[in-house]
Amino acid sequence: MKILSIVGARPNFVKIAPLHRAFSAYPDIESKIVHTGQHHDFIMSGIFFKQLQIPRPDHFLGINGGTHTQQTAQIMLAFEEVVLRENPDLIIVVGDVNSTLACALVAVKMHIPVAHVEAGLRSGDRTMPEEINRIMTDSISDLLFVTEQSAVQNLLRENVPSCKIHLAGNVMIDSLVYCQQYADNLNIDSKLGVPVNGYMVITMHRPANVDSIAGLTKLLEVLKSLTVIRPVIFPVHPRTLKNIHSFQLFNDFSVVQNLKLIPALGYLEFISLVKNAALVITDSGGVQEETTYLQIPCITLRSNTERPVTILEGTNHLLPDFTVDSVMQLTREILSNKTKNSNIPPCWDGNAAVRIASILREKYINS
Repeated sequence: MKILSIVGARPNFVKIAPLHRAFSAYPDIESKIVHTGQHHDFIMSGIFFKQLQIPRPDHFLGINGGTHTQQTAQIMLAFEEVVLRENPDLIIVVGDVNSTLACALVAVKMHIPVAHVEAGLRSGDRTMPEEINRIMTDSISDLLFVTEQSAVQNLLRENVPSCKIHLAGNVMIDSLVYCQQYADNLNIDSKLGVPVNGYMVITMHRPANVDSIAGLTKLLEVLKSLTVIRPVIFPVHPRTLKNIHSFQLFNDFSVVQNLKLIPALGYLEFISLVKNAALVITDSGGVQEETTYLQIPCITLRSNTERPVTILEGTNHLLPDFTVDSVMQLTREILSNKTKNSNIPPCWDGNAAVRIASILREKYINS
């Protein structure tokens, strides 16, 4: 059985790594990786392959930039050539980026089964391109591997047959479990000169928060207030840094006392930083899951989340339409331990990829 696994953006690499390892354990599975190039620079791509011990991609499409439509179309055209050359038995797509939908569409049109890993997540916000990618990919996939029970219910509401849906767990947590010891040895907090549990981490990259001068100014005011309480480490996403410079705000950010602006981190460095933080503030989907597993409190500055289990069972707190005052109030409550107890969700145990590989073999090889 030949499987092509698709990676495009930074979160995909974290999800594909355990799947490739699980597939490679079986001599009757040939696992190949296709990198679309959606994230192509070293810090957003190459370093992740190195740190997650993913082999060099078998195919690199080199598609990046352009509008969502242009990027999706270009990936489809390039990927079609790969599929014709490889003639795979199954195509695996993960997450919700443009590469996910583009490659799933090509597979379906070429009558090749598609498995979507991390299926069924819904934010309810169709203004987010990721939400459209999720809905469309799920509607055309043959197998849907989900991370939490809410995703099962979402798919059933959308009339997906239950026989296609498998609650397998979270492959992102598989990578976290696999890499945790390596991350522990980095001691990134001491290298940055901050005490264990004595600092906060913030990450921001969503358009609503960083694509306008109003959004960045609001973020700046939040940071000024937070740094009065604790030092704040801010690994700046390339998109965010570009916008900070274009709106001529870099000097305003850089002079904030107790704020450490650092370049975007590799996977191991970021996990090391988060694991020893007192609190993480983010607008990322994956960070909500990583903090839940690590049992680190998290505030998500978004109007919605497609990962409700991180709130219902995990450490995440959703803060829509946030203000400086609302962020500060919740931060003080968390740091004074006046917030909820939390648990690690079911099947977030480091074995999701093994379960997925077993289900695929049972369906396509042993049946």
